[in-house]
Amino acid sequence: MQVLINGDTHSFESSIELVALLEQLGYRGEIFAVAVNGGFVARSEYSVIDIHDGDSLDIVAPVVGG
Repeated sequence: MQVLINGDTHSFESSIELVALLEQLGYRGEIFAVAVNGGFVARSEYSVIDIHDGDSLDIVAPVVGG
């Protein structure tokens, strides 16, 4: 399965829950927001959203500095 994440193509064995995908990518307890196919997802929904072949994700985190 191919998923576009922040503009880069990633391969996964099969459909995966969003929360599991984020853990695989190293996002744990950090402050970030996720949009799936153009729509932002509430953090409370991460465990019920399944990611499928062809989906597009944008993961954004605040940048600190000046």
